[in-house]
Amino acid sequence: MGTYNKGILGAFSGKVGPVVGATWRGKDVMRSLPRRSSRLATATQLIQRNKFAMTTEFLSKLSPVVSRYFGSNTGDKTRRNHAMSYLIKEAIVLVGQDLEWDFSKVLISKGDLVGLNAGTATAGVAQAIDLAWIDNSGQGDAQATDKMVVAVYEETTKTMVTSLNAGLRNQSVTSLVLPTYFTGLSVQVWATFVDADDKLFATSHYLGTVTVN
Repeated sequence: MGTYNKGILGAFSGKVGPVVGATWRGKDVMRSLPRRSSRLATATQLIQRNKFAMTTEFLSKLSPVVSRYFGSNTGDKTRRNHAMSYLIKEAIVLVGQDLEWDFSKVLISKGDLVGLNAGTATAGVAQAIDLAWIDNSGQGDAQATDKMVVAVYEETTKTMVTSLNAGLRNQSVTSLVLPTYFTGLSVQVWATFVDADDKLFATSHYLGTVTVN
């Protein structure tokens, strides 16, 4: 890989003949196309590839949340990059020959704001998920006006429902109504708090599995 100054044609991205142009850490770079390898991937490499594919699909559905509330953009790593790294390392387990999510370790946000206190999620009426918690406004930097962010995931259909403002910290209860086709299905639920200006956010809590009424 080499850097270059812009010539008469300027910088470029993508493949041109045997080279690829891109931007890396603010610099225009060129590199040759990688040679195709005839070697078969090892078992470890296949596991990592499958973890990457699982996480990419999962995060595509969580983009409205993780792009705002997962750590910070640092250098050439975005919030999504940080979420990807965490989930691959911590939240996927090998069960026999299969990779599965450990939903209890999944995070939808990661930050320093005071988080959820004694949160619960239960099935409400008419496809609703009822959430309850103890109002801890005034604890540290927690404010009554902090917004609750909720993510609900149904594994068999790989469907994610998110809300960026499901209620306020001082309400202590709220409900999230799901589409009617969720009836009878089991879903995974996470919740977190963000401040009114979207500048501070808490590390999320996993609230368990709920079967939708």
